[in-house]
Amino acid sequence: MTASNRFPDTAGGPPRRTVYGEAAEAYDGGRPRYADELVTEVLEHAALGGRTALEVGAGTGKATALFAARGVPLVCVEPDPRMADVLRHNTAGYPHVHVEVSDFERWTPSASPAAGRFGLLYAATSWHWVDPDHRWDLAHSALEPGGTLALFWNPLAVIDPELLAELRYIDRLHGVEEPPHDALASRYGEEAGTVDGVEGPGRPVDEIRRDGRFTDLRTVRFRQNLRYDTARYLAFLASVSAYRILTDRNLDHFLLDTGRLLDSGGGAISMLRVNDLVLARAA
Repeated sequence: MTASNRFPDTAGGPPRRTVYGEAAEAYDGGRPRYADELVTEVLEHAALGGRTALEVGAGTGKATALFAARGVPLVCVEPDPRMADVLRHNTAGYPHVHVEVSDFERWTPSASPAAGRFGLLYAATSWHWVDPDHRWDLAHSALEPGGTLALFWNPLAVIDPELLAELRYIDRLHGVEEPPHDALASRYGEEAGTVDGVEGPGRPVDEIRRDGRFTDLRTVRFRQNLRYDTARYLAFLASVSAYRILTDRNLDHFLLDTGRLLDSGGGAISMLRVNDLVLARAA
């Protein structure tokens, strides 16, 4: 998902609020998918029974297709028209998926085929882009009483500490801030949303508790070891905003250096994929 007003312009490169749309196909090809078990957990909690779900910041449909394949009627709100074009292509085989191009903050359900409230609202690695001053009001007004709020993320963590140190060196060399490989896999324990037992930034558990309009709060973590070859990992990095905001020349040099590093170690990188899920109900 792209954000409308959360990212500042970056000197020497494009503003982050546009970089996902500029690389929509790379984003679609490079980003990891979500665990099937996560989708099952959400749908069991929501018990939709044919009711429509709302997806906030659908992007190119990395999560959308998984829910659509389960027969869930979906209204997908995506602010970037370029991402929405790829989303429509990826869900063309699902007539029960309706895509609307809008920021969630400005979107109104009256224009959708499921006008009114929804039995499920979910956001896949996108909720942190929604205006923090209004997102809980928006979520509560979009959900019917007892409707499920499901927020989830899928960070990747490097397993080899020596490789992580070398990746961080390349990041610093090219002036990259907030890279996706910012923690070792061993730092991810069993508690969802945490690194070293501490809740990570952008994870909304405390905010949900403070809001008071949501009940039945639950968190679940799913873990899977993956092995990316060099080309696939470079495609993933090229879709991340921290790298997309580099100038084309700097991005090319960064990818070249990272590719050489991975190729020198066997042409692959072992990763831990973490799927963190937060569930709650609208009171």
